[in-house]
Amino acid sequence: MSEQAHISVSGRIATLTLDRPEARNALSEDLLCSLNTRLDELGAADPTVLIVTGAGKGFCAGMDLKLVLNDPEAPRRLLTSLARFLLRLRQLPMVVLASVNGAAIGGGCGLAVACDLAITHADAKMGFPEVDLGVCPAVVAPWVVRKVGAGKARRILLSGGLMTGQQAADLGLVDFAVASREELDPTIREVAARLATGGPQAIRATKHLLNQLDGSLDESIALESAELSARVLATDEARAMLAARLRA
Repeated sequence: MSEQAHISVSGRIATLTLDRPEARNALSEDLLCSLNTRLDELGAADPTVLIVTGAGKGFCAGMDLKLVLNDPEAPRRLLTSLARFLLRLRQLPMVVLASVNGAAIGGGCGLAVACDLAITHADAKMGFPEVDLGVCPAVVAPWVVRKVGAGKARRILLSGGLMTGQQAADLGLVDFAVASREELDPTIREVAARLATGGPQAIRATKHLLNQLDGSLDESIALESAELSARVLATDEARAMLAARLRA
């Protein structure tokens, strides 16, 4: 298996890159395994900031639908792996900053929301179209509620569809949207450099407290949500709607 995620470290800033550009960085079991392996490598570096981004023009297109439809057991494995990875990402002692450089759809948008901070550009495509596909967005729902509150989460997740990066910023799904894609990288570098000046022990303690206050570390909710998503995804309705989307 070729590595589908890469990590680089420069001083107190590390960058984790999803690297399946030919599939718009869609989430597969191999990609999630590679992401976890890369996080294992962070121990010695002990950065203060971790930037998460995608190779190519997209951030993450969500679950790989071809894999989901070709293997009936794949949805449960994939959703459980995603739930555990998002928990692990939130547990990291450093500030995790999503650089949403392009489309962030479904689970990919959930990945951005689970980061401590997220910045995108105004024209990026973001959102949770799961209900449009007969799928339940349960695996990402806890993170959306924590990010924007229960009321806005209902509006976003029940409405489905996609939105622009600017609309995502207006709703609070991301923390800021720059005007253009070209402005994103320098903005991310500037924000990361500012965050990296913080005291590592202070950041670790503050993040741990915030995680306790908002229930981010509740593994049972994460795994129950993944199981609910998997059950709905296994229904004939969901599989028919997903197959139709792939044929379109």
